Amino acid sequence: MLDSSCAAVESMVFLRYCHSQVFNSRLLNKNTVIIARRYCGRAAFLPEYSYEKLLLKCIMALILGIDPGSRKTGFGIISVLGNTHSYVTSGVIRLPTSEALPERLKVIFDCLTEIITLHCPQQVAIEQVFMAKNPGSALKLGQARGAAIVACVNQNLEVAEYSARQIKQAVVGTGAAKKEQVQHMVKMLLNLPAIPQEDAADALGAAICHAHTQASLISLAGVSRVRKGRLS
Repeated sequence: MLDSSCAAVESMVFLRYCHSQVFNSRLLNKNTVIIARRYCGRAAFLPEYSYEKLLLKCIMALILGIDPGSRKTGFGIISVLGNTHSYVTSGVIRLPTSEALPERLKVIFDCLTEIITLHCPQQVAIEQVFMAKNPGSALKLGQARGAAIVACVNQNLEVAEYSARQIKQAVVGTGAAKKEQVQHMVKMLLNLPAIPQEDAADALGAAICHAHTQASLISLAGVSRVRKGRLS
């Protein structure tokens, strides 16, 4: 029989293993949480926490958000530990508009590759293409997204895609929010000293949206309760 302190250490180690399964192998499911619960059942520590909350508290990830564009591409990285989001870095990749589109796409690819190599994010969130009035603009935006996605996939990162409306809903609380509202809420949520630049704010918003989505999936995977000795 393990004492509580030893069991606590082993349980935390196992939960970190669950974290690697969740984010590196896309194995987030009900069984992951059930296994963690069974393993942690031997530990008599932190009884006020449910196992899904313990799982959330053990999860720390760096999320890279990307706001693609054929003239400017915003990026932002946040650190997520449980329900706490912390700012890491952000900026704007300004593309040489005097160059042809293929050269600009190469700049996006090279810059994002450098950012990923430097900060080593585990997850990526990128904004989906919206329906632009100008078909040419939509096509260029799609190509910029493609260069960004390939840069991430080339580093063995999985990419999650979110619509602008989903990102605004996650950050502001309404999918019809204006750009200024997104910037303000990103500043408040990440406790920034100043309002971030528009493209960087959109990228950070994408990262926040992804963090919220992952937390919701974990909570949903852990909603089962023990009834009459059985997990339901």
